Amino acid sequence: MNRIKEFLKDELTGWKKWEVIWMVFAVAVIVSLSLYWGDNARGIIAGVTGVVCVILTGKGKMSCYIFGLVNTILYAWIAFEVKYYGEVMLNGLYYVPMQFVGWFMWKKHINEETKEVEKTKLTVKWEVILLLISAACIYGYGLILKSLGGNLPFFDSISTCLSIVAMILSVRRLMEQWIIWIVVDLVTVYMWVMDYINGGTDIATLLMWIVYLLNAVFMFIKWFKESRRISNEI
Repeated sequence: MNRIKEFLKDELTGWKKWEVIWMVFAVAVIVSLSLYWGDNARGIIAGVTGVVCVILTGKGKMSCYIFGLVNTILYAWIAFEVKYYGEVMLNGLYYVPMQFVGWFMWKKHINEETKEVEKTKLTVKWEVILLLISAACIYGYGLILKSLGGNLPFFDSISTCLSIVAMILSVRRLMEQWIIWIVVDLVTVYMWVMDYINGGTDIATLLMWIVYLLNAVFMFIKWFKESRRISNEI
């Protein structure tokens, strides 16, 4: 019980006023608009846990992986129904186990003063290598999804492949993850806009990705500043 209390205390430590306002605003927007447009409980829970997860990730708090586990399971279910098979495989087969990997990797690198995870950044050499590998994977996986009859296969492939790269960077505490998340979020927002135009009803999911995009921009700025200050390149 004491360990739980200590964990909760650490998770609530160090929040700036604007971060709290952003969290409350994002959750309120998703819940209120989703209810207004008649989304179901599954979609709303997935949207809320997803938004809380990415904000906690940006803050560098361990609890992001608890909310992330709930979100990835529900999101895989939703994506399966609209035949975004890349998203299904990404979340069900990759994100779910990576929540546990991320938990244990972050646990070793928590700053004792801020109670946040320590931020790092890549060298230029590794940035180029990641770019080349990502491009090859996007093209190859897009062909596979196209053969499966999935919707928007190459957009789905961009979202899926870059999400894999971004998640690896995330558990490694790397600032560059947010650049990739911005690209992923832009592509995925487009995918869910198209689903809505074609008769989809998962409003909370679309709103979730819009908030993801805004959050990625905010957190890129935060992590960029902090990783430069720490200045510990790998």
